[in-house]
Amino acid sequence: MESVILMLFTPPELTPEDRYVLDRIMALRGDVRYLVAERRRWEGLLRRVALARAIRGSNSIEGFDVSVEDAFAALDEEEPLTASDAAWAAVSGYRDAMTYVLQLVNDSDFEFDESLVRSLHFMMQSYDLAKWPGRYRQGDIYVYDEDDERTVYVGPDAREVPKLMQEFAESLKSPGEDVPPLVRAALAHLNLVMIHPFKDGNGRMARCVQALVLVREEGVLAPEFCSIEEYLGRNEGEYYDVLLEVGAGSWHPERDATSWVRFCLVAHYRQLLTILRRAKEAERYWSVAEKEITSRGLPERMIGPLFHTLSGYRIRNSTYRQIEHNVSANTASRDLTEMVGSGLLDAVGEKRGRYYIPVEGLRRTREEIKKAIRSNIRLDEDPYELARAALEAQKVPEQGRHES
Repeated sequence: MESVILMLFTPPELTPEDRYVLDRIMALRGDVRYLVAERRRWEGLLRRVALARAIRGSNSIEGFDVSVEDAFAALDEEEPLTASDAAWAAVSGYRDAMTYVLQLVNDSDFEFDESLVRSLHFMMQSYDLAKWPGRYRQGDIYVYDEDDERTVYVGPDAREVPKLMQEFAESLKSPGEDVPPLVRAALAHLNLVMIHPFKDGNGRMARCVQALVLVREEGVLAPEFCSIEEYLGRNEGEYYDVLLEVGAGSWHPERDATSWVRFCLVAHYRQLLTILRRAKEAERYWSVAEKEITSRGLPERMIGPLFHTLSGYRIRNSTYRQIEHNVSANTASRDLTEMVGSGLLDAVGEKRGRYYIPVEGLRRTREEIKKAIRSNIRLDEDPYELARAALEAQKVPEQGRHES
């Protein structure tokens, strides 16, 4: 195989439309930041939901499907409810890598380098040494589409991988001041997934590194709200289509990355809409939980767990203790039993498999809140359509001008 030219995909020149979309994303961040700025108790639970869904979304793209409840179990280092052994190992490894990424947010000694990328890969893949965790591949690599029975991408020659990864690390150290962080993160994702340096886990690594670039941005939202992995998991087909379009089947870093960057900007915009909608719902769910607990004279510590169930998630004894850190297993068990007896929760299942959900009346209340808020926040809004309309409105048609 011929030696490739050692270069990486470069940021495209941004158009007025791109700049408008970036401004809209910043405005949405401001809206979300305002809602969570007071560090209300439900804000921590909202961050936990965001991280669980990011872990679930990134792994689902690779065929490791787990429920949201099992993603929570992974965060809590508890046993899964339904996940297969393979899916659980993959999700647990990704949890470890993302947890480390979150620890790097305020690390004053932080520096991007190859060893960091390889260490993250080891965390993700260490459950299977046959996947060469933390080591670059030694042979050719292909991405095969089983549905169409065809090879859709061929990675660069394995002999070039070390040099390409050196360039990749240098590009993260010196990204260029005129490149917005969201674009830098998108290019980090693109370059890593196209280099395909590892035997397995390249997609998850690329998404993890994209999140790392974002969380290192100064003044960014809570890092759990920066990730687009949940969006990518929901839009897997479009995600692969744009990567295939830009990659053109093999290592072509000279190609224009505009469509990829725009896809990522739309993903950020729509993921922020998702977070904004959840934050508004959370405010309402917390008010309902607080009212129900207070009116029954129950301990205040029960508000958070009831809020968790109103948000649409099952709760177990272990989940209760993760939400209320100073509660023992016995206290959590008594509290859950008391909430059942008070007409707030229904128990489902037996013994270790038991979990709790809101009673039917509270489930109806939750649906009413969701319907009211979701009718005002559409998640399929296209920011580029908004950009085109806004920029067109700023133009003064020649035929509309008259001499005074």
